[in-house]
Amino acid sequence: MEIEASNIIWHSSTVNKEQRQKLNQHYSCMLWITGLSASGKSTLANALEYRLHEMEVRTYLLDGDNIRKGLNSDLGFGAEDRRENIRRIAEVARLFVDAGVMCITAFISPYQQDRDFARNLVSLGEFVEIFAKCPLSECEKRDPKGLYKKARSGKIPDFTGITAPYEEPKNPEIMVETNKLSIDKSVDRVISYLYNKGILFF
Repeated sequence: MEIEASNIIWHSSTVNKEQRQKLNQHYSCMLWITGLSASGKSTLANALEYRLHEMEVRTYLLDGDNIRKGLNSDLGFGAEDRRENIRRIAEVARLFVDAGVMCITAFISPYQQDRDFARNLVSLGEFVEIFAKCPLSECEKRDPKGLYKKARSGKIPDFTGITAPYEEPKNPEIMVETNKLSIDKSVDRVISYLYNKGILFF
């Protein structure tokens, strides 16, 4: 039985985000990595989390495939389900930001509108859009999961970059050309941004 929205009241916590950030000695944010399949999103996300962990930064990584095995296992890959997939993960990421954690996400997230939705969930400066830019031809050449081959043969409908659109970020905070930069240099670029913006440490 549904409960009317008017009966749901936000309950504020005694401990707030600022206090959690102070305890962690760094600010929290969403590090939102977007790009085509096989563009290197997950590789970048894992390397970035490892580097931040070494720096004693509180992190949590949300990966597209992993989330679809649990929280979003009921969703398909049509346009509406893709939007719902991103809506849910954006809300989860917002909770991590409120917890004082640097939340790294690695999702294709093909639509600008959906990425803007995630951006608008948090305060100014707490959403860092990272575009893992890689030519489609290179992504197809890599194709570690064989998905492009299946999409080209018609076995996977609504596949981003082939039969479904990918809207490149208009003004990402960071762009990493993963076909040109090494993984270490890519991570360096993100870390430099976080330092320059004063996000990493109080």
